[in-house]
Amino acid sequence: MNILLNKPLKPELDKLTKYLEQVNNNEWYTNFGPLHEILTQKLESYLGVKNLLLVSNGTLALQVACKALDINSAITTPFSFVATTSSLLWQGIDIAFSDIDSESYNLCPEALGKALSIEPRYDGIVATHVYGNPCDVDAISQVALKYNKKVIYDAAHAFNVKVGSESVLNYGDASTLSFHATKLFHTVEGGAIVFKNKSDYEKAKQLINFGIDANGDLGEPGINAKLNEYQCAVGLTLLDEIDQVTKHRVELFELYRQELKDYVKMPDWHIKGSYNGAYMPIYIENKELLNKVIENLNLSGVQHRRYFTPSLDVAYKKQKTFSAIESRKISEGILCLPLHYYLKISDVLEVTNIIKLALKG
Repeated sequence: MNILLNKPLKPELDKLTKYLEQVNNNEWYTNFGPLHEILTQKLESYLGVKNLLLVSNGTLALQVACKALDINSAITTPFSFVATTSSLLWQGIDIAFSDIDSESYNLCPEALGKALSIEPRYDGIVATHVYGNPCDVDAISQVALKYNKKVIYDAAHAFNVKVGSESVLNYGDASTLSFHATKLFHTVEGGAIVFKNKSDYEKAKQLINFGIDANGDLGEPGINAKLNEYQCAVGLTLLDEIDQVTKHRVELFELYRQELKDYVKMPDWHIKGSYNGAYMPIYIENKELLNKVIENLNLSGVQHRRYFTPSLDVAYKKQKTFSAIESRKISEGILCLPLHYYLKISDVLEVTNIIKLALKG
């Protein structure tokens, strides 16, 4: 048996080739080309958002969003992929960690409010919709409003996730997406930022083109973070099939949760949040049992990964930490199981059976 943790979505070659022929015929390969504009419009329509700016990866999406919103210091979550923190530190942003909610694994609004009441100097809040599970966006909004802070959501896991009928990307001052090959939807490498305000979008669009404005004049120093036409071709190819892809992944996600609900802990989902099947996390508090599960998965050829460990406050000890008790606890027992479009129902049942036997044994 060999069950992969992840398997990138393959673009259909005949369809992709037609888009690539358009690129060659246009002789326009980057710098906001025709396919770039088409993909932007299609994503805005599909996701139900405005002011969507394509960028060359999800890390730059976070950095550009902070730059556009004038965020030079931020409180963030210690439970996320390393890029949520490292991208900010690389840019010289002063960060501090605040704890997560023990049930959702997302940034805890109460802990966040307490941190800001102690030290209100931070410009903004950077929260992650972990595993595609929406944060408590209303509570975080109330905290941000009380302390007059800007909010950026790292929505790398939350492609097409909704809170009720509203896209989760419409919350906060900006939301960032990753279109890395391992994600549900991808452009091989790439990402996007969704801005609440048009003026922030316009500023960011100038920033990702070296700071050059629409008239060709130099403004604030910028960077090159544009998405090229070949990558847009991949995105357009895959977007046509994304409903089918998401439907299958959600079915597998729900099957996992049904099979394992009596055996392991899993994050409590936002009461109004939709699923997209981005990740399949489980939590096993007992270290001996966790190690037994990992050992049996390894022996059976089932890939897995400790998303996310260690807690980022442990990795970045020099940064201020207001609290991280829950983050450290969850990070010590977290395990992500295989989940991708090419995974079969029988694979999920095999994986869950291995876990059940390990825990019973």
